[in-house]
Amino acid sequence: MNVFFEESGDFKVGSVMTQAGEAYQVEMASGKRTKVKAKDVLLQFEKPSPADLMEQAKAIAADIDLEFLWEVAGEEEFGFAELGAEYFGHAPQPAEAAGLILSLHSSPVYFYKKGRGRYKAAPEQSLRAALAGIEKKKQQALVQAAYVEELKANTLPEAMQNIVLQLLFKPDKNSIEYKALDAACTELHTTPQRLMLAVGGVASAKALHMAKFLFENFPKGAGFPDVPVPVAPGNLPVADVQAFSIDDVTTTEIDDAFSVTKLADGNVKIGIHIAAPGLGIKPDDAVDKLARGRMSTVYMPGDKITMLPDSIVEAFTLAEGKTCPALSLYATLNPADWSVLATETRAELVPIANNLRHNDLDDLVNEETLASGEGDYPHKESLGLIWQWAQVLEAARMVKREGFGLKPEQNNRVDYNFYVEDDVVSVTRRKRGAPLDKIVAELMIFANSTWGKLMHDNGVPGIYRSQGRGVGGWNAKMQVRMLTHAAPHEGLGVDQYAWSTSPLRRYTDLVNQWQILACAEKGVMAPLVAHFKHKDAELFAIVSQFDAAYGAYADHQANMERYWCLRWLGQENARQVEAVVLKDEVLRLSDIPLIIRLPGMPSVARGAQVKLDILRWDEVDLTIEARLLEIPTDVAATDVDFEDDEVDDAPSGDAEVADQTAAEENTAEVTAAPVTDTPAP
Repeated sequence: MNVFFEESGDFKVGSVMTQAGEAYQVEMASGKRTKVKAKDVLLQFEKPSPADLMEQAKAIAADIDLEFLWEVAGEEEFGFAELGAEYFGHAPQPAEAAGLILSLHSSPVYFYKKGRGRYKAAPEQSLRAALAGIEKKKQQALVQAAYVEELKANTLPEAMQNIVLQLLFKPDKNSIEYKALDAACTELHTTPQRLMLAVGGVASAKALHMAKFLFENFPKGAGFPDVPVPVAPGNLPVADVQAFSIDDVTTTEIDDAFSVTKLADGNVKIGIHIAAPGLGIKPDDAVDKLARGRMSTVYMPGDKITMLPDSIVEAFTLAEGKTCPALSLYATLNPADWSVLATETRAELVPIANNLRHNDLDDLVNEETLASGEGDYPHKESLGLIWQWAQVLEAARMVKREGFGLKPEQNNRVDYNFYVEDDVVSVTRRKRGAPLDKIVAELMIFANSTWGKLMHDNGVPGIYRSQGRGVGGWNAKMQVRMLTHAAPHEGLGVDQYAWSTSPLRRYTDLVNQWQILACAEKGVMAPLVAHFKHKDAELFAIVSQFDAAYGAYADHQANMERYWCLRWLGQENARQVEAVVLKDEVLRLSDIPLIIRLPGMPSVARGAQVKLDILRWDEVDLTIEARLLEIPTDVAATDVDFEDDEVDDAPSGDAEVADQTAAEENTAEVTAAPVTDTPAP
């Protein structure tokens, strides 16, 4: 005897070897034997053979008209044998019964299973809906297949043209567009990003990186709505100074300027003048909401996304020839030892005589010309006096820094400025610690520290940056944190440090400017009028939001710097290049701030110059492969100094932001570009 039975949702046939009670020992066509319970046996038959029966059953199942079978079944529950008699017009033969069972079981849209060999026809409404769904899926499958073929032919389907970024960065994985893209990538052995580049969905690797950043951080676009330009109060006094700024040629958000006044008693008064959008922008107004939504200007080589609309930047930037609203910090100094005799903070209108540019002055203003008095350039005498004070400020910070247990700052590191025009990049090196950089850095640190103390002394909270060792004692890594109360910044060597000198490009500085203005106007009564109070939940939220945004922006800047470094390699056809060993297997190219890792590299002293062979690079993945060619026998240290326990919390590389942000905290490594593994040499 042979049996047709159900096992684990599948139908099988075999020959009965033995029977013991309610169980059969069955041998399958493959020779495998299995135990089958009597309740799972649907048919018992002698002929045909098990193999022939299954073959005939499959053929019969394929010929059954499901629509007619459904009509025959009626509305009541039935057994397969009952339906077989109706459908075939006679008691079904074993092969017919088995074919009917296979057909019923494989058609859950038409028939619902109710038990072993028992079924019920689906209600007509449910059946029609299910059939419509099946037909829709068939049509979608055809459309999806067509999309795949178009993509494989390097053509972007029309349906995908408006959702390219969504498909790449936040896809609906149930959509036919994504399924087609995924299938095409699988067949072509590529990635969605590369396929979109190939079919023209994204114009270039540069556009891909920008699109990803904008999609994630500026989903509504980087433009601004129309907002009224705020106006500073009309009763501000006009300062009796002729101020000047020092910036890179690309800088448009000019936040800071300086002035020097010789006093009758022989002392010198140096003014640090900071653009004062806080005099016009008010907390919670339309412009404030725009600025808070962005938190910072986004910098990248050759481009930027400003925190404030151009019209507002133009209204408050310290532009040459204008008298601009500013928050001024005056320091009265004794030129004998450049000690600070008094400081004063006030809001006023400041005449801006000149916007000096590094590109014009870097060759003229250096330590030698400042010492000898040689050369002719604007504000020569004022720059000479500020330079003397800046050196004293730096020396005092170094003493303070050593008091925190840190080594002196290294001024032999290198900054890199990127300039991009018509997709051609140039990279220039600037050694940190040059006089103009030091002037800006030291006076900004002085202002941020002084104003941080002013807020603290007047009982007004602000946003401070603190740097110190975390848990683990002196072996712990230096940590930079943002706080709402004064705390030491050990890396800079100051007792407190509140970002306050870039209110046109950092929201934290705008917040602090509001608080400082309250202190300047009301003194010890400032806590009553300051917008933000102690333990203000809104202030904590700003700190958290700024940290997240600033980190994302820094990552993007680093990625774009790395992209342009790779472009530079192709542009200059650089195949054999010099590199500097930063630490162990980590190197930085000498001409550009491109960092790579060479696993398995021999142990070489930090600062050693080596030669690399560039094998290949990828502008999409931002990866590079290189091998070590040569380690000179007369290895000598170069202009890099990297200390594990000193961490730079500002991105470097952009000319505009490097002038101030990186210079303010010049305590760390030369670039924020990510490290990429490369093959061992």
